[in-house]
This record gives sequence, C-alpha cells and structure tokens, in this order.
Amino acid sequence: MLPSFIPYQVEDCYSVLKTMKAIYFLAAFVLLGLASKLASASDPSPLQDFCIAVNDAKNGVFINGKLCKDPKLATPEDFLFSGLNIPGNTSNQVGSMVTPAIVSGLNTFGISLVRIDFAPYVGLNPLHTHPRATEILVVVQGTLYVGFVTSNPDNRLFTKVLYPGDVFVFPLGLIHFQFNIGHTNAVAFAALSSQNPGVVTIANAVFGSDADINPDVLAKAFQLDKNIVNQLQSRFWSDNDNRN
Repeated sequence: MLPSFIPYQVEDCYSVLKTMKAIYFLAAFVLLGLASKLASASDPSPLQDFCIAVNDAKNGVFINGKLCKDPKLATPEDFLFSGLNIPGNTSNQVGSMVTPAIVSGLNTFGISLVRIDFAPYVGLNPLHTHPRATEILVVVQGTLYVGFVTSNPDNRLFTKVLYPGDVFVFPLGLIHFQFNIGHTNAVAFAALSSQNPGVVTIANAVFGSDADINPDVLAKAFQLDKNIVNQLQSRFWSDNDNRN
C-alpha cells in the first residue's frame, strides 16, 4: 500500500510541470514577438513625445535610453526647416542634387524628407538603394522617367513616366533611379520611412570603393575586359547627395 502522501507529491509535480509549461510558452511567445519586431526592419517606435537631437552630450538628457535635448528647452524652431524652396546645384556629373530637410525634432520618428533637383534632359538620380527605407516620391515640376528592379531571380523592371502631381513608390532595399527626360528643370520631393535610410549608389560602391575591389572580381562579375574595369575604377565618381 502506497503511503498517503504520494498523491500529494504527484499533484505537486503535476502543478510544477504545468507552471514550467506555461513559462516555456510565455518565453516562446516573447521570442516570437521579438523576432517579428526585428523582421519588420523599421525604426523603433518612440517612447516619448519627441527626442530633439543634440550635437553635444553636455546639453542632452537621457530619456528612455535616448540622448535628447531637455524637453523643457524645446522651441518651435526645433521642428522647423526652411530652404526646400531653394533649387539644389545640379552642376555635377549626374546633373542632379538631393537636398535633405534637416529637422532636429524628427529624431527617433522614423521618417525623413528630401528635395531632388534635376538638370534638363541629362539630370539623373543614378541607380541606388536605400537599405533601411521605402521611398515615396511626388513630382512637382518636369517629367521624370523612374523605375526599380526586383530582387533575384526575377529582376523585373518596373518603370513609369511621371508628370507633376504623380506619385511613385520605391520598395525598401530595391535598386531604383529617376531620370529627367524633359527639356526643363525637374523637381521632386521624396519621403522615406527611416530617420536614416542610407544610400548605396551602385556605380560609386562598385567602381569607386575605398579600397578598390580586385579588378578580376569585377571583370568576372560584369563580364567585362579587365582594362575597362581599370578605366572605370580610375574615374572620379561624384556624389549628388547633400546628406553626406
């Protein structure tokens, strides 16, 4: 005959197992939530009304782990940028200029805004990607031929000719471009879904890297003569982005 305390021990063990199972489930649920958050690949949501960027740590305070300007010292000017009405200088190799709206109050909000100017007919915002942002562009002046290419293996090209008032979306991370096909200046504004979307200009990164990529690698990758690769690497690859 089993001692009278055995059933209570079994019941206690069952209770412990149920608790452990609940803990494992909760842990798995938390990890799944974290994975989903990471997979979204977007800027984290702020935990405060605003976090105005500061250049000097001495003038900042920590709010929810972020170094910000003391909110009590915030002014309307912290949320203002003036100057996007001024045309950018397109006197460069690609005939375009990207001018960002520098607003301290945008810090931690996961969004940014730029103006893009294009010289007549030859103005090109060359093939590039934004590794951390989707871009939405609206044309306000001129005629732009725009497009993006999807990822492997399809590499589908999506293009459209845009006129004033037209809007086009460039998905996150995909190679895209804008080209002025009109005989007048063109102007567009673009919003990006990250405070720091990043820019990788394809030609600059491949042929103008610091240090040079081995010419044999590029000759094989692009099926080019090595002398052509050397010539391309010797060129000066200009930058049309005022954010840098």
